[in-house]
Amino acid sequence: MQIGYKLSTEGFAPKEIIRQAVRAEQAGFDFVEMSDHYHPWLDTQGHSGFTWSMLGSIAAQTSTIGLVTGVTCPSIRYHPAIIAQAAATMALISDGRFTLGVGAGERLNEHVVGQGFPSVRGRHERLREALEIIRLLWSGGYQSYEGRHLQLEDARVFDLPETLPVIAVAASGSESATLAAELGDGLFATEAESAIVERYRNAGGRGPRYAEAPMSWAADEQQAVQSVLETSRWLVTGWKVMSELPNPVNFDAASAYVEEKHIRQFVSIGPDPEVHVAKVRGYVEAGFDHIVLQNAGPDPDGFLDFFAGDLAGRLRSLG
Repeated sequence: MQIGYKLSTEGFAPKEIIRQAVRAEQAGFDFVEMSDHYHPWLDTQGHSGFTWSMLGSIAAQTSTIGLVTGVTCPSIRYHPAIIAQAAATMALISDGRFTLGVGAGERLNEHVVGQGFPSVRGRHERLREALEIIRLLWSGGYQSYEGRHLQLEDARVFDLPETLPVIAVAASGSESATLAAELGDGLFATEAESAIVERYRNAGGRGPRYAEAPMSWAADEQQAVQSVLETSRWLVTGWKVMSELPNPVNFDAASAYVEEKHIRQFVSIGPDPEVHVAKVRGYVEAGFDHIVLQNAGPDPDGFLDFFAGDLAGRLRSLG
């Protein structure tokens, strides 16, 4: 099992994200994972820097820690030709430490280019075409592609690594889990759902299985709860809501009902390491082997110290 640290690009400024990544390496994390957003979930978070710029800086300032996008939508705001080039470059400058996490996208980020936001079926069709284009470009040479939604004309990625990046495909159901097995090298999920892993495996998937475990560490338990309520209560709304709302103000309204009792049902809270171990154990038992600790607490440095001193050993014993 590998353990990752979620860099909250919506919650911190770009230089702070880079600093936390360096500290995560020092604390003993195996990889860092960061979303690829245009907007934050809530205005109170206040940030949303360009992920690919931060990835390059992190690669230059670290030497061992893995780098993962969690996740990039390569089919609306970006064209897959751009992501094929960007991911290949990241693999080269990080000496093979980069994993490309991809998904069908959220309206929050993709609507900004004025092309609308497709239906679930349309998003899956576009993601499939995008993955086919990325694979085609990574095969070398000049390539063209004519799909129902996406096209490629006479394009070549000149700088390709000897070992191509792993592509982990985000899945929330059977169709996307099958796509992850067919065109991806790994699986990415946000819930401890064994059915998703089983579908991925039954479709032939044999790669790494990533999942995000939401938690909130603080020395004071109520501070941990309050931090989630202020910045991360959108976590409770579920994927169907998270994929469809267009702006932070909509997430503010949709999560206005969230109370402490809801937070405690979804997020492991407080300073007791065993509470967080229990949260992660659920993901391991569901079949995931790359667990991302998604800390929503108010003190990232305190959490990194807590991981290094009290949590890492306990979590590694699970795998």
